[in-house]
Amino acid sequence: MSFADLLLMELQSIEKSKKQHMDIIKALLKELESEFNTTKKFMALVPTDKFDWAPHTKSMKMKSLASHIAELPEWISLALTTEGLDFATAPYQEKQIENNGDLMKLLEESYNKGRSALMQALVEDFDKPWILLHGEMILGEWTKYETIRVSISQTIHHRAQLGVYLRLLDIPIPGSYGPSADEPGF
Repeated sequence: MSFADLLLMELQSIEKSKKQHMDIIKALLKELESEFNTTKKFMALVPTDKFDWAPHTKSMKMKSLASHIAELPEWISLALTTEGLDFATAPYQEKQIENNGDLMKLLEESYNKGRSALMQALVEDFDKPWILLHGEMILGEWTKYETIRVSISQTIHHRAQLGVYLRLLDIPIPGSYGPSADEPGF
């Protein structure tokens, strides 16, 4: 095998690797958009007059839950632009919303920040560590890629919680990955 053949093989390997890396970002962007569109349907139903309602004393108030869901896509940007977050030095502050319009705006802004960061991401940074702390206590230790996945998973998890809140208030639930019991059949 000639030197030119070896060089060509190496270039092809690099190109294949670049394509695989771009496929990861494309897949994440597609998933993020899909979850955003589903989340928008749920968030549009959050009644302002029930912001202080919770189904149980151990449950978050609806406003707190909804605003947390709305901010989660921005955690993608946080994952890609920082090495972590320490709640001891940067305490969590709930986003201030007054009505459903504010909630929808927060969700849009958060989604756009997360999407923008992902579009600019370098896949070679995905394996870098990211850590969530509260002082000395480690709350989560992941790669940047895993932190992105946690952000998307948290959106899904908390959106399901919100669905329970809405159901308990007799508000019809939209479908997530197919029709809901409140929508006409498959």
